[in-house]
Amino acid sequence: MILAITRLQEKGEEDAPVCQRYGHICYSVSPLRAEILWDQVHACAEAANRGEYDCLFFSSALPARILGPLIHRWPRTIAIGPQTARTLTAWNDQVETLPSFYSRDFVPYLGVWLSGKRVGIPRADVPNPELIAAVGKAGATAEEIRCYRLIPTRELLDTTRASALLFTSAGSFQAAVWKNRPDLLLLAIGQVTAAAMGKGGSPPTVIGDGSLEGTLQELNRFLEHDHGG
Repeated sequence: MILAITRLQEKGEEDAPVCQRYGHICYSVSPLRAEILWDQVHACAEAANRGEYDCLFFSSALPARILGPLIHRWPRTIAIGPQTARTLTAWNDQVETLPSFYSRDFVPYLGVWLSGKRVGIPRADVPNPELIAAVGKAGATAEEIRCYRLIPTRELLDTTRASALLFTSAGSFQAAVWKNRPDLLLLAIGQVTAAAMGKGGSPPTVIGDGSLEGTLQELNRFLEHDHGG
C-alpha cells in the first residue's frame, strides 16, 4: 500500500525504511513547516550547559536535532519515543525513552524523582498546559522552551498516489488542506490525533499507539482482517 504521511517539511526521512519493513511504500505531505526560533534554542542550550536543568524532556525529534549539537553538559534526558531517542544518542548515550508515546506519561515515568527538580521542555510554540500542571503537581518546576513555530503551508496535500493518508498529529490534521475520497483509508498515529479527526468530521479507520511502527502494525492487522486473512 502507498501511504501519504503528514510530516513537517524538515522531517520524515526515517519513514520510508520503517514502512518498507511492514510491506508498504510512503511519501511525505506537509501541512506544516517549522520556523526555528534560534534565540530560544541558544538560550536553552546555554542554560543546559550551565547545569540549570535537572532534566530535559524531548517530545519530538526536531528540537532534539536542533539542540543536540549545542549541548555539552547533559542532564537526565527523556525522549518521547525511539525516533527521538535515536536522534539524541548522536550526542548523548544516556537517553531514556518513555514506555508510551504520550507526554502525559512523563510525570508517572519519573515519579517521586521529580520533586524539587527543574525540567526543561524544548518543543514547538504550542503550549501543553496539562503537562506543565502535572510537573508542578509533582513538585517540580517546568520551563517550556519554544524552539520552533509551526506555520501552515496552505498547500493542497498530494494524495493522488496514495491509498491511505496518515495524520501524525492533531495539529497536522487541523492545518491540512486536503480532499477526501471514498477509497482513501484514513489513519491516525494515536488517540489524540484520532480525537481531533473525529471532531473534524473525518474519523480514522485505523488508530496507532502514537508511533509510526505501531500504526503500521494496526494497519496490517486491519488489512489482514479486511481481506479475510
